[in-house]
Amino acid sequence: MEYKVSEKVSDALHRLTADEKIQKALKFMEEDQENIIQKQIELTLIPAPTFHEEKKAARLLEMFREEGLEDCHIDEYGNAVGIRRGTGGGKTTLVEGHMDTVFPLETELKIRRENGWIYCPGITDDTRGCAAVLSTIRALNHAGIETKGDIHFVGTVQEEGMGALKGMQYYVNHHPELQASVSVDGAGFSSITYEATGIQTYEFNFYGIGGHACGMFGKVANPLAAAGRAMAKINELQVPKEPMTTFAVTGCFAGSYSSIHAIVNKATMLLNFRSNSQEELEKLRGEIFRCIEEACAEETARWGQDTITYDYRHVCDVNAGSQDAHAPIVEGAMAIAEYLGCEEPQLGKGGSTNCNRALEAGLPAVCLGGGGDWDSKCHTLEEQFKEEGAYKGCQSAMLLALLCAGTDAAETIIE
Repeated sequence: MEYKVSEKVSDALHRLTADEKIQKALKFMEEDQENIIQKQIELTLIPAPTFHEEKKAARLLEMFREEGLEDCHIDEYGNAVGIRRGTGGGKTTLVEGHMDTVFPLETELKIRRENGWIYCPGITDDTRGCAAVLSTIRALNHAGIETKGDIHFVGTVQEEGMGALKGMQYYVNHHPELQASVSVDGAGFSSITYEATGIQTYEFNFYGIGGHACGMFGKVANPLAAAGRAMAKINELQVPKEPMTTFAVTGCFAGSYSSIHAIVNKATMLLNFRSNSQEELEKLRGEIFRCIEEACAEETARWGQDTITYDYRHVCDVNAGSQDAHAPIVEGAMAIAEYLGCEEPQLGKGGSTNCNRALEAGLPAVCLGGGGDWDSKCHTLEEQFKEEGAYKGCQSAMLLALLCAGTDAAETIIE
């Protein structure tokens, strides 16, 4: 079915983009692209794996100060924060990109530019998001645009992996004044993330007595075998395609070469499961724990000499969430993508972005791409960013922030 934007949102975007100052800002973003790319490169070359974002945060904070933001600081959780005050009467809006990458501190970070592409680990995910945040600030300042609502510009920490979007979670939970959220993550500008995929990650530990592989054979149960039974049972679970639901054993650890002839006394299994439905996520969780219980009982019964026990650690928990596909902020993002020349903007189903935490906090929120081409090879050492037309990702973020915060040209679309 064709997606139609409401007259209210369409009119607001028309009024906004008819304003001379807005056009000046859009033109500046295009002309300022090389400068923004240089800032993107500078930030990319600062290692920032999850939980080690301090140096990148310090430099991003300096850039915020250079652009004249107020109340520039690193908050208690490590997020880099700067605020651009509004004139009053609008909606307080968050515009953010996450600073962490998936690459270890020792990863070689070397920029290569050729044939319109930039190559370096972290050049896109999500250093480009931070660059789009900076571009938005610079364009608003250059064109002398005042918003009615305050805009919080933030570089967030701990988005990736074990970080579990906790930098964003901290920020939205500690700023109840926020009324809308725009995240910029990755490349492209044609797909809009407006839903949240629920994520749970567990560490399961299986315990037994252990002993010599030969001498204790038949006398003890094997925790590693219990883990294997659990994996086999979990692998047979049936989950729905819609709403999207997945599971994967992502690690299993036990023993070592120094104890290669021993029955282990402990085995560890890592498990990640996801769903676009919180109900399905909880249903799957129950089935997984049933599999664990049965596996321990079966391994115990098989040998009958001792009892396999288990415990677990909840590593990551992100709630699934959704909002109406025609929420004003979603319609605004879709209308902007079309305005900027995207023939078929797409609504992404689900997603694992900082938008999750904003939706969890009850905020209207979307996640946009920062420009360039979707073929960015994120999370690989061959990560790349396409320069041609990249400024459109920045323009998209700015226009949506203005539709949320409100200006003299167009009132806020946020209800």
